[in-house]
Amino acid sequence: MKPVYLDYAATTPVDPRVLQEMLPFFTEHFGNAASTDHALGTFAREAVENARTEVASALGADPREIIWTSGATESNNLAIQGLAASPYYTPQRNHIVTVRTEHKSVLDPCQELQERGFEVTYLPVDHQGTLDLERLAGVITEKTLLVSVMHANNEIGILHPIQAIGRICKEKNVVFHTDATQSFGKEPIDVEDCGIDLLSLSGHKIYGPKGVGALYVRRKRPRVRCKALLHGGGHERGLRSGTLNVPGIVGLGKAARLAQRERSEDRERIRSLRDLLEREITSQLGGVTLNGDPEARLENILNLSFANIDASALMEHMPEIAVSASAACTSASMQPSYVLTALKDDEERIKGSIRFSLGRFTTQSEIKAAITHVVRSVTSLRSASR
Repeated sequence: MKPVYLDYAATTPVDPRVLQEMLPFFTEHFGNAASTDHALGTFAREAVENARTEVASALGADPREIIWTSGATESNNLAIQGLAASPYYTPQRNHIVTVRTEHKSVLDPCQELQERGFEVTYLPVDHQGTLDLERLAGVITEKTLLVSVMHANNEIGILHPIQAIGRICKEKNVVFHTDATQSFGKEPIDVEDCGIDLLSLSGHKIYGPKGVGALYVRRKRPRVRCKALLHGGGHERGLRSGTLNVPGIVGLGKAARLAQRERSEDRERIRSLRDLLEREITSQLGGVTLNGDPEARLENILNLSFANIDASALMEHMPEIAVSASAACTSASMQPSYVLTALKDDEERIKGSIRFSLGRFTTQSEIKAAITHVVRSVTSLRSASR
């Protein structure tokens, strides 16, 4: 029996409409987008540029500001390490500000730069995951090169106020990067209104394929300069060499277009299902706590902690539901969630936390089935431990 899939924050199924758009580029239109001496290459190039326009449109950006990558991890690395390596910025600008709850593909590059002599400030969050903007502004100095704060957290779904953060960065004359992997396609984002200089996104979080993403790099007011991490041909305006993944890029472009067109409808429906899931679980079971902010959060992520329950045991007890006890990027390490640890949650609360994440194809009947399985499994496990 196919499990109820409630792990959309880890990855999404490819929308059939996206797949349909991609398929011809595996067979009929298989040209290399860099081979524009013939019709097959030219057609591939046009498809790539159309997709670039679609992604740019979703961000209020210029298509020339969109750089194709293999996904958000590469985009985050290119943004952070590429900026730090750029000879344009003076050697004295060697300070980076980020947050303890960022994705590992932001924290790890920051740690790498720290080992190479950069100073990195890791800002704390409060018990709901909220960032203190006064504290953020206070740690920026004349040496600060970059502030990197994600838009939406991948474990608890909290939304950071990127417009306010962008305003602080502009006032302080520092580059602002945001990892928008979870929010792109779900929340309205305008890079101009929000003062964003660098933005990372990934295709497989918005019903596109895995293995493709993009980095927005501001061209003016001010122009942001990154040094390439991959060399060998000077593709993507010299920022990312390598043969382009044309089917993946086409799929990401189509997924971005669909997300932009259907965002309002998807948000309302998904929020309603999330609220039903949260309301029924908490009303039918005692000792259930929400992790994160009840208001400033994505509509599709629900992170709950179950008292006197081990999350891994709970997931084993209900194989009918696909959920997560931590972010996909860190689950292999079997370590307690560093995001929940940053919220200063106690060990037992962290140990009993489950992330439910919904999506475009989640149905009400699936949510009702999930409620039944969760309530039954938690009740059973608690009874067995008495």
